[in-house]
Amino acid sequence: MDTEKSILQKIVERGHYKFVDHVDSWQEGVRISTDSLVETGYVSPDYYKQIVACIEKYGPYMVYEHEVAMPHTQENAVGAYKTAVGFLRVKDVVDFGEDEDGEKKHAKLFFTLVASDPNEHLDNMQALMSVFTNYPLLDALQEANTPEDILKAEADYPPEEDDD
Repeated sequence: MDTEKSILQKIVERGHYKFVDHVDSWQEGVRISTDSLVETGYVSPDYYKQIVACIEKYGPYMVYEHEVAMPHTQENAVGAYKTAVGFLRVKDVVDFGEDEDGEKKHAKLFFTLVASDPNEHLDNMQALMSVFTNYPLLDALQEANTPEDILKAEADYPPEEDDD
């Protein structure tokens, strides 16, 4: 069953990844980060527009330390058919502007969330937090160019597992 697999293994197995050198804007980055989700039927082609609207409304709150972004939108988003995470690695830094405190926000890794099942979505968010706090893993993922690179990065720098 799927629960035995890590979040990164699920991303690779489902084909939910893209590797690009450059995007012209954070909006384009968000769109590209949903492309693999569109191609596999997890979201509608214009699903990304809701994520963009959410970021425009609330600011780049979903950009974290170590050049990681977790684009997502409100619950019950239109066009979210299945729960998953899409991965995008951009070689060049993507500028999201500044947050409400004036801190510059930029990312190279996008982990884009889509949710139709609240429990699975919560599991995905918890799994991603263990990835986001593993800086050697994030560094390796920033160098990834293939799905095999994603799996090798995880094998070399496994996230901490909660065994409760």
